[in-house]
This record gives sequence, C-alpha cells and structure tokens, in this order.
Amino acid sequence: MKFLVIRFSSIGDIVLTTPAIRCLKQQVANAEVHFLTKENFKTVTEGNPYIDKFFYFKNDLSSLINELKLEQYDYVIDLHDNFRSKRIGWALNAKVLTYNKERIEKFLLTKLHINKMAGRHIVERCIDTLAPLGVVNDGKGMDYFIPERCEIKMEDLPVPHMVGYIAIVIGASYFTKKLPIHKLQELCKKLDYPIILVGGKEDAAEATAIAAVDPIRIYNACGKFNLHESADLVCKSKLVISHDTGLQYIACAFNKPVLAIWGGTSPLLDVEPYYVNNSKERYQNFLVEGLTCQPCSNFGTKTCPKKHFHCMENQNIDAIVSAANNWLRA
Repeated sequence: MKFLVIRFSSIGDIVLTTPAIRCLKQQVANAEVHFLTKENFKTVTEGNPYIDKFFYFKNDLSSLINELKLEQYDYVIDLHDNFRSKRIGWALNAKVLTYNKERIEKFLLTKLHINKMAGRHIVERCIDTLAPLGVVNDGKGMDYFIPERCEIKMEDLPVPHMVGYIAIVIGASYFTKKLPIHKLQELCKKLDYPIILVGGKEDAAEATAIAAVDPIRIYNACGKFNLHESADLVCKSKLVISHDTGLQYIACAFNKPVLAIWGGTSPLLDVEPYYVNNSKERYQNFLVEGLTCQPCSNFGTKTCPKKHFHCMENQNIDAIVSAANNWLRA
C-alpha cells in the first residue's frame, strides 16, 4: 500500500509526527510511505529511514498536485488539516485519514479559558489518525536522525564545555514563548555549570547579550550551526532548558532531560515534552501559577495581550536552577 503523509510545518510539529510515521511504516505490511512538507523544513526529516520518498511544497500547489497524482496513493494521511492539505486529499482520489486538530477545544481554552481538551498528547492523536489501518502506538517515542556529516566533535567545543554542559534553547517562534533577556541572564548567572546557548541566526544578538554575563562559561552557538548540528549540541548535552519550540521535542527524541519553560502557550494544549511510553519522569514544566490568562494562544503571539507578560516575567528562576542542579546530580 502506498501512503502520502502530509505535515507542512513547523520543526516541532514535524518531529511530533515521527512516531506515527514509524508505526505506519513498521505495522502495515509492505507500506510505502511518502512525506510532504514545505521545502524550508526538508532538513527535519531528510534522514528518516521510515520515509521512502519526499515531496516539498514550493508555493505552486497545482504543479505539486499533478506530480502527486502520478503516485496513485491508496491513502492520504493528513496530519496538518488545513486548506492546502485538504485540497490535496480531494484531488488525489485516495482515501483520506485526517488528524483531529481540536480547533474548537483550543479556541475555548485560549479565548474563554474553558478547558475541554481531550488530555491526549498530540503524538498520540497523530497515531489515532491511523487507527483504521490497525496501527497502534509502539511506545518508542519520537525520532530525529542526524546525518554523520553533521555530528559535532566534542574537541571542537570550548575547553570548559568538553566534559559536559547545559544546552539552553533561547529562541521560539513568538515573543510570548520566550523568557526576556534579563531573565535568561539571571538564569545563566545562577547556573554554576558550563552553558551552550542554542538557537538560530535570529537569536544571535540576544544570545550575545546573554553570553556577556560570563563569556568563558557561556558559549553562544546561536546562528553558528545548522539545524542538525544544533540538534547534536542538544543530543550531547547533560540537560536541556527550553522554551516551547522545536529543539525541545528534538531533545525528547534523544531522551535528554528537559526543563520546559512555558509562557503564552501551555501543557494544557497537549503539547508538553513526550518520551518513550509517554513517561513523565524525564522532564519538568515551569509555569507561573494562578494566571487566568494562560494559555493565551495556540502558538504564541508577538506581544502580551494583557500587556503585563506575567507568564514569563514572574518565572521563578531559582526554582529552575534548583531543578537543573538536581538533574545534574542524578
């Protein structure tokens, strides 16, 4: 049987689909699995051995559909559920299985703060999509594959970091998902351990200001490495401290302990760290208690809707440091 799995974006959401892809490939006899994503996210899955063929959306949907029609799919597995993915499903004359995005439940939670979420993690809901095919969760967690050419050599790191470091993922797609610079500076000052700041080119300026707290102990890797190399920095770390962003889920795929810091989004959206057998033992969530405005968005926003940003400004840095120390001693 031939399957087309669709998930256009983003890094974290694509990583969250990997258990469904693996289970589909391994549990359906002779399954041929193709994967469609946006071209600028091709790196995320390029090394995935459970995907037989890749297609990339490059802003020309009609040409893409014509190309996909030649494959004669038995099923389209729509794990994105938007207009484009629906149009592809309609056009390919195949059976379509669509992920439950819980749009109404998310609206009630983020806009009216009425929690009707199913309490079922997005990973599991992706696998639920495949239930008509007899596919079940194998409990092996998420996948991320780093090509050998992109692996970081420990001797290429600064000397203080060669024997161990904390990876702090400082970026996120929206303002309300990130600790302010002064809070990250406070965190780095209080962590008595080598630190590598991980992020993209867009995070480099903020990382420079954070690393200035202690340029020897804090190494600014933001913008210096590609996604695979940044993922390998996460993989080789002792502990990961992260906002709600893609590298947090990549850390989970490598079974790294994670301290997850939540602002405008929330674990209530069923998107918290996910491990083998959905274990709760490898991570800890950090939220400001008692906020009636959290979560304010599914994805984060460019500014705080309430103008106070209590969800990040009031984060207990001492508690995060204490938890980090406990993990490092374990």
